[in-house]
Amino acid sequence: MNSVKDKIVLVTGASSGIGAACAKRFAEAGSRLILLARRGDRLQELAGELHRQWGTAVHCLTLDVRDRDGVMSQLTQLPVDWQGVDILVNNAGLSRGLDKLQEGDLDDWEEMIDANVKGLLYVTRAIVPGMVERQGGHIINIGSIAGRHAYPRGNVYCASKAAVRAITQGLKQDLLGTPIRVSEIDPGLVETEFSEVRFHGDRQRASETYHGLTPLTGEDIADLVWFCASRPNHVNISEMLVVPTDQATATQVYRR
Repeated sequence: MNSVKDKIVLVTGASSGIGAACAKRFAEAGSRLILLARRGDRLQELAGELHRQWGTAVHCLTLDVRDRDGVMSQLTQLPVDWQGVDILVNNAGLSRGLDKLQEGDLDDWEEMIDANVKGLLYVTRAIVPGMVERQGGHIINIGSIAGRHAYPRGNVYCASKAAVRAITQGLKQDLLGTPIRVSEIDPGLVETEFSEVRFHGDRQRASETYHGLTPLTGEDIADLVWFCASRPNHVNISEMLVVPTDQATATQVYRR
């Protein structure tokens, strides 16, 4: 096992859901954390909780991954004690709408592509050169089952997650010959704020996504992120597809 104790772990989208669960899992394992998200108040609350429970050192960045200039300036000018990022968890992302492509909202499209694709690229571009220079590191991208097979009305979201899959595979190839590892975790249904965001705050419609089944939790995915990071250095978990037992494909779900 590769200990993550005292390693610097950067988690994007860390203010809730899978990102917050990852922060707690790595804090429990003794890591130092850089937490990045748009909602600074939630980050500060989480940082306080982690410090109280595990004495975790936390550096918070209130930042939107879609902000190219902000990402590049803040992540390339981290305080000296925080510059050596060992593990990058590219978790920030979202889905907006569930419409046929010919009826889609262009603003929804822009938001998904900017966050899920461009934001991931900006953060990765800012962090990976340091890993190459130090000859060590691990990038873990949170994809989706949607990136493997498109489903009705998922068009642009599915495309954005397929892009994450291609970027992950390409990055691994570009880093071949270095000791840097690259992993992708593709979850199925995970009960977080995801569906509430997709449906623009409609909590009733969001709750129907998980009705009659037992979905995954953010903690389930955080365990897998930690598992990938804690394997021996010669072991690279390239990809994982994880779904609830009640789910077979992106669209085949058993509801009681």
